[in-house]
Amino acid sequence: MIHETVVTTVTPEGKPHIAPMGVRQQGDTFLLMPFLPSATYDNVISTGCAVVNFTTDVRVFAGCVTGRRTWPTVAARHVRCVRLADTLAHAELRLASVEYDSQRPTLVMECVARCTNAPFTGLNRAQAAVIEGAVLISRLTMLPREKIDAELAYLSIAIGKTAGPRELQAWQWLMDAVHAFFARPAEADHVPTEEAL
Repeated sequence: MIHETVVTTVTPEGKPHIAPMGVRQQGDTFLLMPFLPSATYDNVISTGCAVVNFTTDVRVFAGCVTGRRTWPTVAARHVRCVRLADTLAHAELRLASVEYDSQRPTLVMECVARCTNAPFTGLNRAQAAVIEGAVLISRLTMLPREKIDAELAYLSIAIGKTAGPRELQAWQWLMDAVHAFFARPAEADHVPTEEAL
């Protein structure tokens, strides 16, 4: 199973990097598989640590794929890293080993601490729709417009029925990115993508 999370890392100088990323978990082992080139990969190799954040604030997912990468962080407790300030829970990780691959290496991370920061209040369909929308946005250069339009139309149903203010803001960022992308000349096609969303 892949869990949609937000991975936080820091540069050797301590500058935070925030990246939505699907992670696999096997007991106390987490597998991070960023696509190269990757700031997450570089930071983990340099510092030997990362934090996996479990958040329902889908603005972070939508924000990162639309160029909004600055989110409040606080220091982690057990590794030299940061976590999102507004996250329900997080796992602090240390690098155990690397399975090298030229396109998508696997960072095998051992969990050294699990922390609960706020209660989980339930699932929301709009949150899932935003995450799916963010995945689509990260693939605008790879998918036909008809598929993107059809999937966004379907996802917008959940937004219309169940979204709160955060989900509405995140969805608007995604829609703005889609409109801007299709308004560009074909030779300028580029959209900010995330490392392993």
